[in-house]
Amino acid sequence: MASTSAAIAWLCDSDPAIAWQTRRDILGQDEHEWHPVQDQVETTGWGARLLAQRGADGLWAGGAFLPSGFTRELWEAEGQPWTATSYALTDLREYGLNPATRVGGDIVRRVGANARWDHDDEPFWEGEAEECINGRTVADGAYFGADVSGIVERLLGQRQPDGGWNCERAKGSTRSSFHSTINVLEGLMQYAAHEGDSAQLRQARRSGEEFLLQRNLFRRLSTGKPASEEILKITHPSRWHYDVLRGLDYFRAAGRYAGTRPDARLAPALDWLRSRRLPDGRWSVDVRPRGRAWFHADDGEGMPSRWATLRALRVLTWAEESPAI
Repeated sequence: MASTSAAIAWLCDSDPAIAWQTRRDILGQDEHEWHPVQDQVETTGWGARLLAQRGADGLWAGGAFLPSGFTRELWEAEGQPWTATSYALTDLREYGLNPATRVGGDIVRRVGANARWDHDDEPFWEGEAEECINGRTVADGAYFGADVSGIVERLLGQRQPDGGWNCERAKGSTRSSFHSTINVLEGLMQYAAHEGDSAQLRQARRSGEEFLLQRNLFRRLSTGKPASEEILKITHPSRWHYDVLRGLDYFRAAGRYAGTRPDARLAPALDWLRSRRLPDGRWSVDVRPRGRAWFHADDGEGMPSRWATLRALRVLTWAEESPAI
């Protein structure tokens, strides 16, 4: 208990992006207590730093998915970059920039007017070809108030026979991937929460959730063994990557939204999460994706992480408040 209290105090004494979510999701404070802290994201800390990187055209690094002028050679030398508009929007959503502010509306308008996807010059809020990218675009667009209904309709028709999604579908894949499925599920969840739910959306989310639950969030259905060592490593920022903590945090958010209790099939993943807790009550990050970033919001691989600790504690708070069914 003492270590948990110390970890929560560490989170509260942090960037507004962390502090407001700690107050809401772990301490259970009322909106009038956490909302003023959320409003600080625009003017203080990581949120303000990232907003300051916007160009005169309202974009980040001059591009939608890639920075302007970024080449294949640079990708091979540096790794995938994370500084263009798509990932900046996802970061701001994770920080909790209040979408109702003037800057939130300005982001939607200027990105819609000026950003085109690198894939085939598609308008940003109409999406491009890959399910991973489109899932995140739906999540970001729904959060900030853009019309992403066209992308949603496309995603609903792109489920694999086993219930999830895969960015390799266009190349002939007929099996879902953990990575693509979590990106799409998060997008559909945000869309339902901000634009209204429907039977079709619920059915799609249930099928994607079943894909993950049947595998206990990390196992191969065929052997019961971990699908990969990578998804058992806590990754932050998540970018397009799936890991078990990201999966658990999705089910927490979905459970809060729907008022449902944890599924019993989450138990192995919850046990894994508890096993990763450090003696001081915090969690560390195992992987920071390689590549250009505007700045880092964690101390690095192997170090105690406020993001990992926030997500882990709110998952466990939800799981312990609502016993599994």
